[in-house]
Amino acid sequence: MKVLFLSLLLGAVCAAQEEEAQPSLSELSGQWRTVYIASSNLEKIKPNGPFRVYFHKLLFDDEQGTVDFYFYVKHKGKWEYKHVTGIKQDDGTYAVEYEGKNVFEVTHASGNILVAHNINVDEHGKKTALTGLFVKLNIGEEGLQKFKELTQEKGIEEKNVVNFIENGNGIIRFPKYIIHLIGKYSISKQINLFKISFSRNNLFHNLLL
Repeated sequence: MKVLFLSLLLGAVCAAQEEEAQPSLSELSGQWRTVYIASSNLEKIKPNGPFRVYFHKLLFDDEQGTVDFYFYVKHKGKWEYKHVTGIKQDDGTYAVEYEGKNVFEVTHASGNILVAHNINVDEHGKKTALTGLFVKLNIGEEGLQKFKELTQEKGIEEKNVVNFIENGNGIIRFPKYIIHLIGKYSISKQINLFKISFSRNNLFHNLLL
């Protein structure tokens, strides 16, 4: 009985520590960069697609129950800077009006990694599932693994993953700002997530471009 009690107690402590490791959403406010976006409808994330978004920043307000998205998107060949606001719902998701109705949810977060899921229903009633991986600086193995698992869980094919990292020079380029990442790596716009390997300080994609 003592062994069983200690096991249960240890499990509860570990679970509590895991919960504490997840920061509050307000703590996540700041500049974020898009690394990967996957979509059940590839048209939504093709060049000039409405969800091929280059994040600038996210501002979460726990007290007000809102999240503000600031991002760049290309429309008819021209860059546009967007700001949309989401309202927190009882289930912890956010209702967002952008290209129809959206349900946005943060599924995993740390000080440097944010993995999210979004359901979009456009003006024609077409439903699209999207997943995204966003970073503040470096891409970690844990974040990529969480993104891969979420993408598989939502039934999105690997060929529907877009990699936003600039090819080969260790820099993510966006309109009006540049973010440097540790190490050099090459990318493919559509990648096989199962062929990605890591070292401590560098990210390498084992891909034939």
